[in-house]
Amino acid sequence: MKIIVHDLQQQEFAGWVDDPNAELTVLSDNDTIRQCMGCFGCWTKTPGVCVIKDGYQNIGELLSKCDELIIISKCMYGSYSPFILNVLNRSISYMLPYFVTKNGETHHRNRYDHQFALSVHFYGHDITEAEMGTARTLVAANSMNLYSIGNKVYFHNSLQNVKEAVL
Repeated sequence: MKIIVHDLQQQEFAGWVDDPNAELTVLSDNDTIRQCMGCFGCWTKTPGVCVIKDGYQNIGELLSKCDELIIISKCMYGSYSPFILNVLNRSISYMLPYFVTKNGETHHRNRYDHQFALSVHFYGHDITEAEMGTARTLVAANSMNLYSIGNKVYFHNSLQNVKEAVL
């Protein structure tokens, strides 16, 4: 299964995925998602499931079933858009609250014996070299934290270029 998380408007994303039989889940900025409260209920009260019931409470489980996670985000100072950041914050239930040291750094333990490929497509007309460097570092850190099998980062100056790359 493939997951696409994007911050595009409905009319911008319309027609990107035409195959009704595709094993695909799309999470978009057109949906209502509440902010992570940092309550850690997804670790203590309802392990693996966010306590906020807004349709995004099972992101951790959803990630545990995907083969590929594709993120499409406007590049904002070398980071993701607010919607994408919120989805990533709400996916903390994908990990356990316990810690492990990897490469001299502290990280959460993996909840699921699962890995997926991660690709991030940043778009924007004037992405600087410094922002690209920051974005690559951020995606690499996210990749390590999510136990993905690697990551690819792309920069596009138009949505048409993103569409051609993703499809």
